[in-house]
Amino acid sequence: MRITIDRNVVDVAPDDAQETASLESLWRILIDCIGESKKLTPIGEFVPSKENIARFLIEGVPGGKTVFSEQVSADDTTYICTTCNKYMNVKSGGEVPYCCGVVMGSVD
Repeated sequence: MRITIDRNVVDVAPDDAQETASLESLWRILIDCIGESKKLTPIGEFVPSKENIARFLIEGVPGGKTVFSEQVSADDTTYICTTCNKYMNVKSGGEVPYCCGVVMGSVD
């Protein structure tokens, strides 16, 4: 996929049929001809030497079901995802949630 930037305009050009299909799916999610179109908001960080992937949140589209780890919270604590900044309050003895593919960390 080729990405070119000209001031405040970003062009995304797919290189094969799979990328074209993925871009078309994204386009259909973002564009609403009747109502408001949705926005992409970057989450986390993009450090190619660490992980060569950029993540974006589609505003206005509900997320998936929360998945919990087998780790148990020792006390009433707030857990936060350092990738997307989502937080969740967990009671003592409750399971610690996953978010963005990793176990959320407690806020001390």
